[in-house]
Amino acid sequence: MATKPRRGAESMAEVESPPNGERVHERAQQHIIEMIEGPDYAAGDRIPSERDLAERYRISRMTMRKAIDRLVDKGLLERRGTSGTYIPVPVIRRPITGHMFSRGISEIVRACGGVPGNRLLFFEQHEAHARVAERLNIRAGDPLIVIRRLRTVNEVPFCVETTHLPGARVPGLAADDLFGTQSLYALLASRYGIVMGSGHGTISVSTATAQEAELLDLRSDSPALIFRSVANDRQDRPVEYLTSVNHPQRVVFETP
Repeated sequence: MATKPRRGAESMAEVESPPNGERVHERAQQHIIEMIEGPDYAAGDRIPSERDLAERYRISRMTMRKAIDRLVDKGLLERRGTSGTYIPVPVIRRPITGHMFSRGISEIVRACGGVPGNRLLFFEQHEAHARVAERLNIRAGDPLIVIRRLRTVNEVPFCVETTHLPGARVPGLAADDLFGTQSLYALLASRYGIVMGSGHGTISVSTATAQEAELLDLRSDSPALIFRSVANDRQDRPVEYLTSVNHPQRVVFETP
């Protein structure tokens, strides 16, 4: 007795019947490109699963998988383990030159084609320990402002930064001053007349803490790029001691 083909197989065969299989493959890619470039998706968003896309566009799951693989190879999509496939966020390219200290991170993010953002994690005032005091050319026990923020590009986290400022240089600075998109360097210039100039720093690789890994969407004990620096004003006086923990796939440090 003859058996009837399954309905799903019939409709799929109709859709993928063109003699040139590459045309179906290219059409699948074009469907995805049009979807991610539309108004409903932005950098950092997860796209639907292969199965959902195959059903939506009536293309076999195998062909859809190959189309996604091609777009991943082109850098238009990225796979993140078992969590799915995402639209990549801009890679933050942080310059390693003296001039980098005159530019705030928000300006660097915009130059990379992204939208900067930050979340204030804590703001504290306490006495400077000897190690930090030495870097900022102040005395141990002097007032110190400590600020920790989660930095984002297109709402995707890329680094956790801890800033130390001599309290005497920034009287009246409060946590409320740092909410929203306010640039710290712009605030230092407008309120305190502090214009950033040169500096020096080091880059190393270390394991992110459990809290840092969670904030950066990293696996526990994942490696991270650690940037430590001292930034000076134009009179070559230390203003900021910074420790920056960077996502290894979302940040690169570049030399000229």
